[in-house]
Amino acid sequence: MGTAIGNIVPKEKISLDSLNGKTLGFDSYNIIYQFLSSIRGYDGTPLMDSRGNVTSHITGLFYRTINLVEKGVRPVFVFDGVPSELKKETLMKRHEIRTDAIKKHETALKEGNIEEAKKFGSRALKLNKKMIADAKELVSLMGFPVVQAPEEGEAQIVEMVKAKKVDGCVSQDYDSLLFGASVQYRNIGVTGKRKVPGKNIYVDIEPEKIVLKKVLSENELTQKKLIWIGILIGTDFNAKFPKIGVKTALKLVKKYDSFEDIISATKFSPAFDWKKIESFFIHPNTTDDYSIKFSMPKREELLEFLCDKHDFSSVRVENALERLEKKMDEKTKQSTLGAWQ
Repeated sequence: MGTAIGNIVPKEKISLDSLNGKTLGFDSYNIIYQFLSSIRGYDGTPLMDSRGNVTSHITGLFYRTINLVEKGVRPVFVFDGVPSELKKETLMKRHEIRTDAIKKHETALKEGNIEEAKKFGSRALKLNKKMIADAKELVSLMGFPVVQAPEEGEAQIVEMVKAKKVDGCVSQDYDSLLFGASVQYRNIGVTGKRKVPGKNIYVDIEPEKIVLKKVLSENELTQKKLIWIGILIGTDFNAKFPKIGVKTALKLVKKYDSFEDIISATKFSPAFDWKKIESFFIHPNTTDDYSIKFSMPKREELLEFLCDKHDFSSVRVENALERLEKKMDEKTKQSTLGAWQ
């Protein structure tokens, strides 16, 4: 979910074509949740194979990643590791919300209330170990690197950007900016018309580019003060200060040069250790033990994985694989996969 700083973040609308030639780190859990939310049946139930395995995320990762590759994107999939203790409360709340949504979705289905089923079905998002393992296996077979972060995937991508291993971070969450993502891309995996949750309204979703330097300069902030704003309005690692939105938080951090003074001004004593949260964003747990290597897709193994194990249409998969192989082969001919290294 991240932190709600979007209203003070300048964004540039871009085309997917502008990403040609870029190696991008994908916050994998984030994009998988997008696919689980958006790729569902008419009644809000996720797509499944004949054995009851959820395949919504596999569908999105396979077909939509190929679309991006055809635009010249080189995707690197970064997966979250063990959640920080700081995230424990957030995870508990998410579990409660999800459990409630699952019950309401099931009730709506029994009552034949399709609109309610759709609404709660998209909230009943549950990502288990098998789904994560399937996602890793799929993108690996497609020829794309998989990087395992020790903790937060976004933090790992930021370190990879700093090391010039990737050109930017793909994530919907603005936490990436708190970790110091110099360039963030949003709405990359899911574009086009999208329904506003809980309303019968559709909006156009377009790819966006966010440059951290611009965020800081336009708001007259330092990186640390941007983190303070996140702490004030809430992150995945701490509850928000009461009655403080992003605009008020911006005024506070610009007025005061210490967080202790901000606490005094708000007259609220947080139950969490704000210094730990600040340090977590400045010095996250990351690793340099990874390899970014691209390869040609493993056709037969992909057909077995998608068609035999998960009941995908062999015709559709083979057609998609031809597109992927053609694009990868173009890069191979250019520089013996050098363009994919």
